[in-house]
Amino acid sequence: MRNSVISSNSQTYENDVLKSSMPVAVYFYSEDCPHCTVFEPVFKRASEMYGDNMKFVKIFRQHNRELAESLNIKSSPTVLFFRDGVEVCSRLNGYISMKELREAIEGIIGGWCINRQRQKIYCDVLILGGGPAGLSSAIYTGRAKLFTVVLDEGITGGQAATTFHVANYPGTNGVVRGLDLMENMKKQALDFGAIVEDMKKIVNIELDGEQKLVETEDADYYARVLIIATGAEPRKLPAEGEKEFRGRGVHYCAACDGALYQDANLVVVGGGNSAVEEAVFLTRYAKHVTIVHQFDHFQASKIAQEEVFKNPAISIIWNSEVRKINGDGFIRSVTVENLKTGELTEIEADGLFVYIGMQPRTEMFRGKVQLNDQGYIITDEDMRTNIPGVFAAGDVRNKKIRQIATATADGVIAGLMAERYINERAGGH
Repeated sequence: MRNSVISSNSQTYENDVLKSSMPVAVYFYSEDCPHCTVFEPVFKRASEMYGDNMKFVKIFRQHNRELAESLNIKSSPTVLFFRDGVEVCSRLNGYISMKELREAIEGIIGGWCINRQRQKIYCDVLILGGGPAGLSSAIYTGRAKLFTVVLDEGITGGQAATTFHVANYPGTNGVVRGLDLMENMKKQALDFGAIVEDMKKIVNIELDGEQKLVETEDADYYARVLIIATGAEPRKLPAEGEKEFRGRGVHYCAACDGALYQDANLVVVGGGNSAVEEAVFLTRYAKHVTIVHQFDHFQASKIAQEEVFKNPAISIIWNSEVRKINGDGFIRSVTVENLKTGELTEIEADGLFVYIGMQPRTEMFRGKVQLNDQGYIITDEDMRTNIPGVFAAGDVRNKKIRQIATATADGVIAGLMAERYINERAGGH
């Protein structure tokens, strides 16, 4: 298989992409982009898996601005797909999971997949998810001399790895890059003997019986204990045009894409801490920021609210939701509905940043473990689910506070309780 990603630019773009005899995935990236740092190995791994059927090209957006602008690229990372010189399928941008990328690639090349010799792997503890919760569990179970395997459908690190600056994690000196923090956790888990396998596509889960079975495309994992730590992801805006304009004005990361909007008019959707804090952050670049919130008050902390209220570059539209995104190749305005009067108003906007909460990655567990109405896994304080031998930790479970510190605490508890569960089954020996 081909396993190299071609570095292209404005001069070589036509030959590398438009004149290619095979489909092409084109990845535009930037410096100082947390999502790019996380996505880079994902894209490289995809090139190793699918290189016989698709060409993989990357372009540094900051050195090829005219090309990026001609393609209406305003977000990093952004992945475009071409066949016979024409862009096909939907673009991917922001936090791009391996699952999303693979689905797009296989859709373009006709569902081609890799046939490998299947393996059977037996372990004491199998952890699904390599974020703070999953790695913390692995540190504790590995240290307890339990054979531990961590599986992640993407690159290990989870949401935390995409956080540019972490300033509130206990014990850190000032601020730390999320990616660095997660690399430290991964190294600890590996040093204690855990095996960490990323880019694993899970195709089936069986939780009945003493042995829990997780099937990936190339291996069957049998475990005495399963810890679910698959985390959550940003909830997409339920508005007409969101998918079409994603990466063309619709964003989910101000730290990644805010600098693109010098002297622009921006809209921020949401009313929690993320929304109000990022609205203030965006005023570093934007001429004006309008917050659209469905209620008549914020859910953010008082300190965060005060920052918004005293900022003259921010205005607020209460009791309203964005219904439609308007533009021609790129956002020009958004249509907002007042929830009390039903009145529709069009607001000029060069960009839209969305912070309306998270949604758990639990679809594969529906009907297998108990979930609440929002899809989060229900556990007790010991991280136990309704199924013996199955635990859940971190943002994937039903709880009020979701921070890196609380995810690691969940992971520690799950790891210790997994050890206790195994020891009890072995009669304490």
